Amino acid sequence: MDQNKKEKIAVLIPVFNECESIGKVLDAIPRELTDQIIVVDNGSSDGSREVAEKHGATVIEESVRGYGAACLRGIAYLEAAGAPDILVFLDGDYSDDPNDMHALISKLYAGFDFVLGSRILGIETYAAELSPHSITGNKLAAFFLKWLFDGNYTDLGPFRAIRFKKLLELEMKDKNFGWTIEMQIKAVRKNLQIAEIPVHYRNRYAGVSKVTGTFSGSIKAFFKITILIVLFFFNIKR
Repeated sequence: MDQNKKEKIAVLIPVFNECESIGKVLDAIPRELTDQIIVVDNGSSDGSREVAEKHGATVIEESVRGYGAACLRGIAYLEAAGAPDILVFLDGDYSDDPNDMHALISKLYAGFDFVLGSRILGIETYAAELSPHSITGNKLAAFFLKWLFDGNYTDLGPFRAIRFKKLLELEMKDKNFGWTIEMQIKAVRKNLQIAEIPVHYRNRYAGVSKVTGTFSGSIKAFFKITILIVLFFFNIKR
């Protein structure tokens, strides 16, 4: 990474009842890369906010429940507080390895606008852990993205980095877990320079995933994401 090209980098972490893992996530973030770490508390009742503050994050609240709603709240906060050049999205369950930020940011410095951390590629490269039903669901979603939008993705992983100005141009709207697929579709439609890199991935440190923690949850998520893909394809959802 060319340190002469250092830009203002912020990390955004939506959190809902992640008190056992958020401290580990924050401690593992490469501080030499980051200028701001924003945790958006999405209605936690387990003390996640206090843990995040103790570990050095700026914590803001979003009362409307949903992953996308938390992300939108964080983006609005950053716009008002002084927009970064680059924004990294990271989950608070400690399933991703924050050190992979080095590789994500390097790709942006190399000229890309949007870099997705692929857990599917990480399985081959780093022996990343991902349940069989999650692998199948992500591969099927990637197939539809290629078929309908010519998007060369392998995964819908939440660990991603994007140039902040390009993110604003996407005019993100989804307030739930359709956020990730919306960003990937709109990035293709806006002709962003897109890259994927393999990332490390492990079973979440504690608790149960809100989407992929069970087989039934994964199936429901897949069908809902498929519906979103169809809606975007026919421009019913924009």
